Amino acid sequence: MTVLPLFLSDVGGSEIVLILLVILMFFGSKSIPGIARTMGKTMHQIKQATQDVQNEIKKSSGDLKADFDLQKMVRETTDIIEKPLLEESVKMDQIIQTPTQFSKPFGIANPSSPAVTESSPALDQPVEEPNKDLAQE
Repeated sequence: MTVLPLFLSDVGGSEIVLILLVILMFFGSKSIPGIARTMGKTMHQIKQATQDVQNEIKKSSGDLKADFDLQKMVRETTDIIEKPLLEESVKMDQIIQTPTQFSKPFGIANPSSPAVTESSPALDQPVEEPNKDLAQE
């Protein structure tokens, strides 16, 4: 059993014959082939126009996807954010690796400074205050 389109689902064979007879009587036997030819061309044009619209929609959606490349946008944004952070990270590493007077433990002499001699007091010995008598007066 074949399934017919929507409006022909309840139409039987005898009813189709009756419809064809009415069309034949109304239009005549000479004009029916021209009408059928015109209807065939019209159906072909409608199908072709529908196919063109579908192709245009597919093409425009492909162009839209190419314009809206989400992964490319994420990569570019990541690069924009990471570049300054990496530069600051390099600066911080340089600062951390550069020795300063505060980066050495207390009580250890600077290797680049002159060695501690007898005339200079050691770092762990108290320094004598000069002129205690003057300070009290």
